[in-house]
Amino acid sequence: MADSFVKHPRLPYVELRFSTDSDRQYKPHMHKTFCIGAVGQGVVNFRVDGVLTRLEPGNLALINPETLHSCNPDDSCKRNWSMIFLDVAWCLQLQQSLWHLDAFHPVDSALLKDPPTHQLYLDTVASLKVDGEMLEKEGLLAGLAEQVFLKACKTAPRLDEPPGQIETLKMQLSADLEKDLSIREIARDLNVNPYTLLRRFKRVTGMTPHAYRLNCRIERAKKLLQKGLPLSQVALVCGFFDQSHFHRHFKAITMVTPKAYQVNFIQ
Repeated sequence: MADSFVKHPRLPYVELRFSTDSDRQYKPHMHKTFCIGAVGQGVVNFRVDGVLTRLEPGNLALINPETLHSCNPDDSCKRNWSMIFLDVAWCLQLQQSLWHLDAFHPVDSALLKDPPTHQLYLDTVASLKVDGEMLEKEGLLAGLAEQVFLKACKTAPRLDEPPGQIETLKMQLSADLEKDLSIREIARDLNVNPYTLLRRFKRVTGMTPHAYRLNCRIERAKKLLQKGLPLSQVALVCGFFDQSHFHRHFKAITMVTPKAYQVNFIQ
């Protein structure tokens, strides 16, 4: 049995816990955070506010703040599970990008059966477990929370989108490619709700800020490769962690390796 906890200093509003081969029996307890959890193996008896249900692989457990609950394995079978703990103030800020609200809007169901949202949860957990770009982690977290709230909260008044600052965001995303940007830091400079900005950017451009910046990095890399710069230098200048990271993303977008691309321009 192994328990692991992940908390990133630039993501103070989220904590990840995951456990393998766990047969622990938990007493009823509560958290101050909003929680999203899942099991990867085994079946869990999931009790929330006195209501018992079964949490199986493929479904998500949703727990409102300060709600008494317990999640215990069925018939003492071991299970693998994970849970994302989200700060309520952060959740409210995201909800305010969707609806007119003054306080956190709780979910109405403790169980969400929605395969696309479950897959988004798995992608988010995987991203939080490893080093990676802040824009990617923020985008996955915001996308997951948005889908959970839209699917699990009763209908609330939609929020009219304020005029966006998409062109300004595009300029920032295409500059200083070696830096690890944060959508929250950009939004603070623009004095706008980060999740309104994130959603509006995706609606206008068809991609997340992370995907847009990645494409900007690849376009910049093409120009540098054409000039004959070493692959290691191109990777560094364009903000990739290393040559392997650069190679993987370059090929994913262009369908050729950086080296195969470069030889077409260097005599």
